[in-house]
Amino acid sequence: MKFSLLSLSLIAVPIIAAPSKVKRQATCGVPSGYSPTSHAKLPDPFTSINGTKITTKDQWPCRQQEISQLFQQYELGTLPPKPSSVAATFSSNSLAITVSDGGKSISFSVSIKYPASGKAPYPAIIAYGGPSIPVPNTVAVITFNNDDIAAQQDSSSRGKGKFYTLYGTSATAGAMTAWAWGVGRIIDALESTPTANINTAKIGVTGCSRNGKGAFIAGALEPRVALTIPQESGSGGAACWRISDSQKTAGKNIQTASEIVGENVWFSTALNKYSTNTAGLPHDHHELAALVSPRGLFVIENDIDWLGPVSTTGCMEVGRMIYKSLGVPDAMGFSLVGGHSHCQFPSAQTTDLDDFIDKYLVTGASSTANVQTSNQNVNTADYIDWTAPTLT
Repeated sequence: MKFSLLSLSLIAVPIIAAPSKVKRQATCGVPSGYSPTSHAKLPDPFTSINGTKITTKDQWPCRQQEISQLFQQYELGTLPPKPSSVAATFSSNSLAITVSDGGKSISFSVSIKYPASGKAPYPAIIAYGGPSIPVPNTVAVITFNNDDIAAQQDSSSRGKGKFYTLYGTSATAGAMTAWAWGVGRIIDALESTPTANINTAKIGVTGCSRNGKGAFIAGALEPRVALTIPQESGSGGAACWRISDSQKTAGKNIQTASEIVGENVWFSTALNKYSTNTAGLPHDHHELAALVSPRGLFVIENDIDWLGPVSTTGCMEVGRMIYKSLGVPDAMGFSLVGGHSHCQFPSAQTTDLDDFIDKYLVTGASSTANVQTSNQNVNTADYIDWTAPTLT
């Protein structure tokens, strides 16, 4: 399959039951004693650990649990369950949150900028460090100081931040998993604080660069996020480890797993073992899209070499195959537009962004059909050795 410059809008998104309403089997997950085998191509998201082929939509939530556990065990670190207590107070556009668990407590706050128009309760986008995308004036913006939850200054930041005050410096979660946990607590707080006037069924999450990686992880691990908008997340986000490695071998100046594990603490130390042999991982980042599905996902990228434009294009096109298999191809869009600075949002992406925000957070009326824009030619057949089924 060739992936080249195009941008289309044709049909509406089919309706699929919310993930929270789907029954999940008790046997789902990674079995004890499991050991991954090396595979040079991108792993098949439609084959379970035990070799069972996924052929129906009813089987998909169980497979998603497997994939989530693989990510947590081999790359991200463990996401703790909902803590014993989340309390919140709202005053002067600030939501103060206190979380208690295991006899320890932490407090943090987020600011809420309300839209100039629209109707309360408002849809909202949680923005890591503030938004670098234009947010329509019908949507609230919740600014999340994710660095307060888990530091990301450099490789010395491991175990620093309020998440680790609560769960200990030996917690396996990397910074991005800790941030995703923080997003969950923000949503908990909003659910218990109606005076904040936020519609918790219409929550988006976004961030750019390292925070774009984090936003993608938040959408993958927190099922209450209705729309995930990672911006220029590159390697460790929208790019696949295996494709990035192949691009590095071909002489590209691209971030890879072997570089990223020494640069910062975004990932669990579990990834270190595989950083120079990503073929040994039982998953790859096309399966981040699998974890977000069938919810809204709009991936924004740039053609800066370090971000891996071939890797993000190929990886996310494979991710779109998963959405197509689920019968919701229009719920995932990918837009790569170059010729601008890192994290500077180009006007060429505005229409598609607005359509996704409207579709999944506001009116539900806009079409997001076949939003695919890239200036890269990528043959996805070079990276997979499986065929995506049509799930019944």
